[in-house]
Amino acid sequence: MAAYLQWRRFVFFDRETLKEPPGPDGAAAKPFALPPGIAVCDSGRGSLVFGDILRQIWFLPRSLQPSSFQAYKLRVTHLYQLKQHSILVSVGEDEEGINPLVKVWNLEKRDGGNPLCTRIFPAIPGNKPTVVSCLTVHENLNFMAIGFADGSVVLTKGDITRDRHSKTQILHEGSYPVTGLAFRQSGKTTHLFVVTTENIQSYMLSVKDYPHLELDTHGCGLRCSSLSDPSQDLQFIVAGNECVYLYQPDERGPCFAFEGQKLIVHWYRGYLIIVSKDRKTSPKSEFAGNEAQNSDKQVLNIYDLCNKFIAYSSVFDDVVDVLAEWGSLYVLTRDGKIHVLQEKDTQTKLEACKSIFLLMLFRKNLFEMAINLAKSHHLDSDGLSEIFRQYGDHLYNKGNHDGAIQQYIRTIGKLEPSYVIRKFLDAQRIHNLTAYLQTLHLQSLANADHTTLLLNCYTKLKDSSKLEEFIKTSDSEVRFDVETAIKVLRQAGYYSHAVYLAEKHEHHEWYLKIQLEDIKNYQEALHYIGKLPFEQAESNMKRYGKILMHHVPKETTELLKVLCTDYRPSGDSDGHGVLEGKKANSEEFIPVFANNSRELKAFLEHMTEVQADSPQGVYDTLLELRLQNWAHEQDEQVKEKLHNEALTLLKSGRFKTVFDKALVLCQMHNFKDGVLYLYEQGKLFQQIMHYHMQNEQYKKVIEVCELYGDQEACLWEQALGYFARKEEDCKEYVAAVLKHIENKNLMPPLLVVQTLAHNSTATLSVIKDYLVNKLQKQSRQIEQDEQRIQKYREETTRIRQEIEELKASPKIFQKTKCSICTSALELPSVHFLCGHSFHQHCFESYSESDSECPTCMPENRKVMDMIRAQEQKRDLHDQFQHQLKCSNDGFSVVADYFGRGVFNKLTLITDLPSGKAATTLEAGLQRELLIHTKRST
Repeated sequence: MAAYLQWRRFVFFDRETLKEPPGPDGAAAKPFALPPGIAVCDSGRGSLVFGDILRQIWFLPRSLQPSSFQAYKLRVTHLYQLKQHSILVSVGEDEEGINPLVKVWNLEKRDGGNPLCTRIFPAIPGNKPTVVSCLTVHENLNFMAIGFADGSVVLTKGDITRDRHSKTQILHEGSYPVTGLAFRQSGKTTHLFVVTTENIQSYMLSVKDYPHLELDTHGCGLRCSSLSDPSQDLQFIVAGNECVYLYQPDERGPCFAFEGQKLIVHWYRGYLIIVSKDRKTSPKSEFAGNEAQNSDKQVLNIYDLCNKFIAYSSVFDDVVDVLAEWGSLYVLTRDGKIHVLQEKDTQTKLEACKSIFLLMLFRKNLFEMAINLAKSHHLDSDGLSEIFRQYGDHLYNKGNHDGAIQQYIRTIGKLEPSYVIRKFLDAQRIHNLTAYLQTLHLQSLANADHTTLLLNCYTKLKDSSKLEEFIKTSDSEVRFDVETAIKVLRQAGYYSHAVYLAEKHEHHEWYLKIQLEDIKNYQEALHYIGKLPFEQAESNMKRYGKILMHHVPKETTELLKVLCTDYRPSGDSDGHGVLEGKKANSEEFIPVFANNSRELKAFLEHMTEVQADSPQGVYDTLLELRLQNWAHEQDEQVKEKLHNEALTLLKSGRFKTVFDKALVLCQMHNFKDGVLYLYEQGKLFQQIMHYHMQNEQYKKVIEVCELYGDQEACLWEQALGYFARKEEDCKEYVAAVLKHIENKNLMPPLLVVQTLAHNSTATLSVIKDYLVNKLQKQSRQIEQDEQRIQKYREETTRIRQEIEELKASPKIFQKTKCSICTSALELPSVHFLCGHSFHQHCFESYSESDSECPTCMPENRKVMDMIRAQEQKRDLHDQFQHQLKCSNDGFSVVADYFGRGVFNKLTLITDLPSGKAATTLEAGLQRELLIHTKRST
């Protein structure tokens, strides 16, 4: 009793009377009145459900528009509305006597406008007529328990909505009336609490044979038991006249000394609701302890068992029941009214607490109680954070820094961290700051500055164990900025820790930077690069390759060979990684080998051997390297070997696209054989000859002319000019050149004489033979030309005579055979001036034109095509100028074009279109003249 009186009282609920909706005329709303004769009630699925003694079941929705249907013929005695299903279970009577019926209603289905009754069965246990005292249904619809006044309990197992899928049996028999039932589901285990007026028992329904345990030897009255929610671990609450007891399925829990005769007990959102008789009145009966006279006053108390205070207390007249729906409590009284209890918002409740706390400012548990109250009433995180902050400030001002930091830690996520950090920057409070920063990181709310500060705290405290614990967390628990941590650790000199973080979280750049710049462990850095994926290994070798080459040249060269051929990370032991077959561009790594020509040579030679399609830069660099080695080598044998290697590389055919570059390299290093080879490959024959001229290698000059003179005839002219300018005795070489010029007729004699006139040592005897032979050839050519001219004149005279005869004399056709079928000619026949005759049917079959002879037509067309070609070429001035410039005998070119008619205006007479009259005799004679001329030639 004393403990109860010490509980603080608050008014956390607002009370008002439920009123009807206002009418359309705007009249004041009247209090809502319940239907008369209400005997039982329940709530759920958005409605308040009532059962009356007049056989009706009523539904009151939030719109306050009640509806009803007749459920029984006599009366309704019990109702149970499931919260998760639209199923209503009722107990009532259809006939006089003790014969209660259980009916299961599906509220979502309709039967003639009423809910569908899916099942009806008698409720009495066996054949013993007895009154139903209480009813409960499991939310999974697989259990239903009915308690009776004779102490028995009937359990229905299976689908309670169907007869065929359920089984009914007597679970409990006793001598005392059953006053309360409740199912408790924990995981897959189902318990049934059974309370009578004298004892409390627990049955385990998930085990065969339903073992039971007696929890206590005292009970309670009707409607004085309930089941709490998970906030109280689903405990079974039994309210006696002296105390309220809480039970687990296997033991009794705590009890609370709430005195007074209990009439109704409910559990609502963490609150225990008890309706009890006012202590000024006296109880009326023993079993039906909840019955009271109409004038009795009853007290409704709402308890918060966790925080031990009374959230609301009020007096009502004759309470019928307390229902919970739509987020409020509804108190039904016998006068037909409904009173609504609406819980206040959390902020309002906290303000109410503060008014009391102001009087208790220095009490120890002031803030603790506010925190518990806020949690139990589900205050939002912002409100809780504010309480924690005030509590922390209070402790901080009192000098309790350890306690203050614990409260500040609870504000993480809501309170700005800088607010707390500024308070603990003093060196004496670094432990508290470290604890706060650790929690900030654990909740993944730290930024880079917080990580820097925490690591600095560790380093100043020299707490290596905490530092290692902080950084050596698993990947799923990393709650800090890794890169920031690496920077701080490196700056503080904790290189091993920084390297650990960088390697674990794959910050490859930081790992290599620390290994190479701070630890100087080049071998380990190179080994690490070899384990990286291809793209990262490639980029890091480009970045750090020079440093590694300087300190570990051999190992670095080997890694580059692998990277540029068939790279796989060294950790990929099976050799079937996704990066298999990738290779880097070897040309991009040439700068890595600065000042390491030996390794560069080995690398380039390896690439050209294993990868013939290496980039051109690889071959260019290798050529340059070999030429440098050859140029600086003093040992003749080695020099010869290097000479052969360089020449072999040139002859590999890899320098066709970079001919100029290779030529420049050879010229820079005075590599003569390479220069000559490239000249030859580039068909620079004049450069070859000039090279030998510069070195005064006369025989080589003649050899070049002999080798390439057919491809470039001007070589002989240049050779003649070269020897002509020499003041030495070069008669032998001049004679050789003149002989070839004479044989190929490469230069006019006059030009030869003019060229040799510059040489003071060249006498007439040098060109005597050349001039004599040349004059003799020209004499013979003149004779041949005169003979040909005479022949053409005679032929022309003959043709003109034939033309005159054709013009002046008739043509006699004496052919007796057809020129096509060689058969004797018969009329009708066709004759042509050329002398061919045909049968008319043969001519029509083989002739393509009515005006041309089929036999002469192919030859005639050739002549006509030649004439047309000459006509097309008459205006080809560019071609004429080019031939005239390049030819050794310009007169012959002019004569050729003159003979084609380029310089004449030619009138070409072609055949008339078919279907017109026969051509004139003049046109026919001219055509015959052209054809005859072609035949004669």
